[in-house]
Amino acid sequence: MMDTKQSKTNVLMLPWLAHGHISSFLELAKKLLERNFHIYLCSTPINLKSIKKRITDKYSLSIELVEIHLPSLPELRPHYHATNSLPIHLNSTLRTAFEMASTSFSTILNTLSPDLLMTTGATVVSFVQHIIKHHGSVAFPFPAIKLTGFHETQFPILLRLELERKYIDYLTVIGEEKVVPVGPLVQGIVDDENEHSEIIQWLDNKGEYSTLFVSFGSEYFMSKEEIEEIAHGLELSMVNFIWVVRFPNAEKVELEEALPKGFVDRLGERGLVVEGWAPQARILTHSSTGGFLSHCGWNSVLESLKFGVPIVAIPMQFEQPLTAKLVEEVGVAVEVNRNINGRLNREEIAQVIRKVMVEKSGEDIRIKAKNFGEKIRMKGDEEIEEALEVLLQLCKDVKLLKN
Repeated sequence: MMDTKQSKTNVLMLPWLAHGHISSFLELAKKLLERNFHIYLCSTPINLKSIKKRITDKYSLSIELVEIHLPSLPELRPHYHATNSLPIHLNSTLRTAFEMASTSFSTILNTLSPDLLMTTGATVVSFVQHIIKHHGSVAFPFPAIKLTGFHETQFPILLRLELERKYIDYLTVIGEEKVVPVGPLVQGIVDDENEHSEIIQWLDNKGEYSTLFVSFGSEYFMSKEEIEEIAHGLELSMVNFIWVVRFPNAEKVELEEALPKGFVDRLGERGLVVEGWAPQARILTHSSTGGFLSHCGWNSVLESLKFGVPIVAIPMQFEQPLTAKLVEEVGVAVEVNRNINGRLNREEIAQVIRKVMVEKSGEDIRIKAKNFGEKIRMKGDEEIEEALEVLLQLCKDVKLLKN
């Protein structure tokens, strides 16, 4: 019997150990299957567990999950081998462990012998590549993308879609390789009427575009001071909101104790505070949602733009400050300024929320966000088709070289 994997183009994917990264890679993998690719998706057991239920029978024969085991470190137990729920002080430890697993990955690579390896997925990459290539001596050619104030002190030398066109072009120039966009890799909405129905029912009773969705993703846990300023900012803004608040699994925190005293009582029906998780895509597509207060994680930005929702940007870590500059530059977001010490200010938060959500000065932002969503939906799979052609040709060239 012929080995069907041998007749296909075999791709090994190694995303960073974050749910947002592995989720995007899985969506890309599903698209690649339509063109006779076989996918090996490699990550830690805890990270793979988070996506197993999304690999239905339709995909199970063509998407194989491959476990990579990180070295055993006393402070980094296996349940911390993913950024989701990882305490902030262990971020660098996880990066170190990931780098230490290079020998294990080499074994996987040699065993599977794929035709193609995918490891990352261009604004942030082009910015970093520029810094490395020019050693900081030449300014990045797009002045809107820069780190300022607090974020500049935190990331002094920080060693995606139509949204990123000029950055993709620039990455091609400095990297001297062709870079092909694959479009917005956003997970489809999983429609479960019984799951979190109380949140959607609450939203159903709000006016069109009247509600702000507030979430900082699955990998950042706010300090008590940040929670307090955001809470007061939401209260001062006078707009409806759904706020998802998360705490590290290792910490036992009572939600009401973490919020300012009397905050929930003062809100009445204007605000809904949810602990842990909420159906983000369903909320963003709801007619009552008119804004997204976000940390500007890449998946959240893509979802917000795909659904035409303007962004109140409060970036927290990693590449998020640059992503916030990107969405602000294209006119679909406004960033909340911090002081030089990185502190948030409740009045500034409220002011930006009102600009993005209700004030006349933010009307252009709301229109541009809506237009962005329409463009993305109309464009459909055009970019992925171009990318597939390039990948197929690349793999043919590799096979010729092997032979």
